Amino acid sequence: MSASQEGKGGNLVLYAALAANMGIAVAKFVAAGITGSSAMLTEGFHSVVDSANQVLLLYGRKRSEQPADDLHPLGYGRELYFWSFVVAILIFAVGAGFSVYEGVLHISEPEEMRDPTINYVVLAVSLALEGSSWFVARREFVAAQGDLSWWQAVRRSKDPTTFIVLFEDSAAIVGLLLAGFGVAISHATGDARWDGVASIAIGVVLGLVAIVLARESKDLLIGERANPALIAAVRASVDGRSEVVRVVKVTTVHLAPEIVFLGMDVDFDDTVAVGRVEALIAEVETDLRRDWPVLAAIYIKPVSS
Repeated sequence: MSASQEGKGGNLVLYAALAANMGIAVAKFVAAGITGSSAMLTEGFHSVVDSANQVLLLYGRKRSEQPADDLHPLGYGRELYFWSFVVAILIFAVGAGFSVYEGVLHISEPEEMRDPTINYVVLAVSLALEGSSWFVARREFVAAQGDLSWWQAVRRSKDPTTFIVLFEDSAAIVGLLLAGFGVAISHATGDARWDGVASIAIGVVLGLVAIVLARESKDLLIGERANPALIAAVRASVDGRSEVVRVVKVTTVHLAPEIVFLGMDVDFDDTVAVGRVEALIAEVETDLRRDWPVLAAIYIKPVSS
């Protein structure tokens, strides 16, 4: 999949999730206001947070596409990773925090639940919308997954938008099921505290998801190496030149999902004239950029092994 295709796929995932969450949030708040359900109110704020997250990820993706300038000579690619980390913090602080707070408040001061029929209708519609968003995110994730397990794919992914939305949607579906459980048990037993328990459970789920996303976003923000297969291919390409004794060291860092910094320490044959080494480095850089357009910044240093 090309960089442009992955970018379009990532945007499609975000727009699909944003549209679903905005509609769901309105429906949940209406249901919570009519029935007095704590779990539904929690789910409403959950959808608001998710909507804000998609806006931030779209903003981060747009900012990351800015060209390099004097202030940022390697470009703005890591803006996407920064906003992905902010999203993880928002899920934890706002989503999980509010859910637990609302649950504890509803347990200590239970509010009698009124007719829950509208809750069930909203939950069913929300599951359908979240499911459609989840399907889009899952399709894009599988396209990039290849032969890797899902966890390996998450760990190796350099584009956080797809797996963040996939995790968000998965957490949302689990939250909807928990909310439905809380509403049903509260209605069946006449004990509204079960609704609060469901809110706390939703908060725990969001907190766990936020921790995983924060960890992955942190690693990308600090800087992760390129795919080992790419590193091996680049090394072999340069090693194969007759003027090169060996490639001593290869350093790569992802600056964005499709922007990689490459640094190489290369031992050139001592019989190669100094002037020729300069021209040879330029030739190597041109060939590498042609064969791997992802290599946006290349620095080759002649060394003696």
